[in-house]
Amino acid sequence: MTTHTTKKVVVIGGGTGMPVLLRGLKHHDIDLSAIVTVADDGGSSGRLRTEMEMPAPGDIRNVIAALSDVEPMLMHLFQHRFTKGNGLSGHSMGNLLLAAMTSVTGDFYTGIKEISRVLNVKGNIYPIANQNMFLHAEYEDGTIMSGESNIPKVGKKIKRVFLQPNPVLPLPEAVDAILSADIVVVSPGSLYTSILPNLIVPQIGQALKDTHANVIYVCNVMTQIGETNGYTASDHVQAILDHVGAGCIHSVVVHNKEIDPDMKLVYAEELAAPVVYDFDRLRNLGVKIIEEDIVKVKNNSLRHDTEKIANLLVSLL
Repeated sequence: MTTHTTKKVVVIGGGTGMPVLLRGLKHHDIDLSAIVTVADDGGSSGRLRTEMEMPAPGDIRNVIAALSDVEPMLMHLFQHRFTKGNGLSGHSMGNLLLAAMTSVTGDFYTGIKEISRVLNVKGNIYPIANQNMFLHAEYEDGTIMSGESNIPKVGKKIKRVFLQPNPVLPLPEAVDAILSADIVVVSPGSLYTSILPNLIVPQIGQALKDTHANVIYVCNVMTQIGETNGYTASDHVQAILDHVGAGCIHSVVVHNKEIDPDMKLVYAEELAAPVVYDFDRLRNLGVKIIEEDIVKVKNNSLRHDTEKIANLLVSLL
């Protein structure tokens, strides 16, 4: 008699790219965990961070929405953003619920677990830290900017990002999830403000080097103004290696179809362009290249295809 062991998949990231991966992965027979940045300091999250002295809830809210299985109207309510009301305007209902549950339970992570239970979330959600943390960037000219929302606005080439307090202490459960995983996926997203804030937490970076899992980076399809202007795929990987050290990334997933010329024009207006996949330099960095058609056009934007990327990642198990 053979016993079926459910494979463990851990996704690390934040922003808009991470929920896309999670929406597809939750439909597979896997043990799924998400490790999510709490460095956001803009909008509703920023206000709640300041007023409640809690970690930023916005990226956590989007991950809960991606992994939950409830009636559509309840999820619509959870993601509702108020447009009126003195003090309420700009807040999303989910952020307020996370703030309230943190206050009720006295702990951000406990609040996440309780809301996850109520909203029938598949998998585990771990904030990268259970405390307020602040992201800073040092640019090539030596100047420093504080605040996740401010960093891309400066328009200078970023040399490195770092966190305060130093060190940020991750949840032990998040570290254990990486060490016991079968694959770890570093999601696409804003490289310096959504992805690296997780990886530069020392115990997380060390766990990525120590795990027996295949650590897979899903590379961005387009560059991002203020963060990755002119970056190739190997520039993205090199930035991660510079921050975390050799051996933290084993494979990189890249899109292998030409971007539609009309979409290039749309992105050119935002001073963004397709990421060039420089395969020789990627191989020289010691990473395995996985090519696949994994992108679709949605609402006049390029997005990773939820089903395709999930099927690809699960096939790698």
